[in-house]
Amino acid sequence: MSPASVLAVAETDVADLGSIVAAALAHSPAVRTLLAALEAGQTVPETAVRDYYDRNRDRFLTPDALRRGVDPFDTAAPGDTLPYEEVRDGIARELRKAAGRQAFFGWLDQARGSVTYSHGHEHPGDPSHPDHEHRH
Repeated sequence: MSPASVLAVAETDVADLGSIVAAALAHSPAVRTLLAALEAGQTVPETAVRDYYDRNRDRFLTPDALRRGVDPFDTAAPGDTLPYEEVRDGIARELRKAAGRQAFFGWLDQARGSVTYSHGHEHPGDPSHPDHEHRH
């Protein structure tokens, strides 16, 4: 995928990533392409997808069960949750996305390790900076 073909990252996704990463994603097609490639390149085992479904039944209640106030962990009947086959692809996509972000943050941490800031231009949240707890 070319950097030009990656036009945007959803605002809610950017907000979850933190300010430095958000700035990089907002201004660098190469960073957006890297994140997309890392997300697309993840393999999620079927057992992980099924385990997520089984542990998060509250996320898969039917609209009717939600209206009735069904407790997915106590009073849910078999028809109160969406079938696994119906939600499986969405779960796998979300788990791939999460794994891709973990890979992205690992890459970013490794890349940042070789950065040396010029005096006076340190990031205020950098613990190696003498005034890293300063707030504006």
